[in-house]
Amino acid sequence: MNLDGVVDDWVVWADGREKAVLAYRPDVFDSDAFPAPCLPTIYVTKGKRRRLPGKQTRPDDPWFVTLYLEPEVDRSPDRYESREAAENGAMDLAERFAAGDVDYRDLYQVPREDYLDELDALTGRGE
Repeated sequence: MNLDGVVDDWVVWADGREKAVLAYRPDVFDSDAFPAPCLPTIYVTKGKRRRLPGKQTRPDDPWFVTLYLEPEVDRSPDRYESREAAENGAMDLAERFAAGDVDYRDLYQVPREDYLDELDALTGRGE
């Protein structure tokens, strides 16, 4: 995938034919400063990520960009018709997240105020 030049604080963790994963600040989500399972990730996938195991994608399947804050806490995916558009969408989402412009607090059904306050400080939202 063409994810060169991803915004600072995000790294390309995986880059495959039908899936790419961006990770936010893995240097601090190390179980000491922040819990490792809370590592924010952006998935770029052909077809929905939670499709049935073993199901193959079709050439006309759309691409999806999904932000995960934890394994069970995610933002509704954005849908794109091409890989290039999905890559651009992922880069834009990464930029907005790093700038503190993504309201991730609403994604939590059970608020974790202390953790979210720390995440706000890390992303610059608390300033």
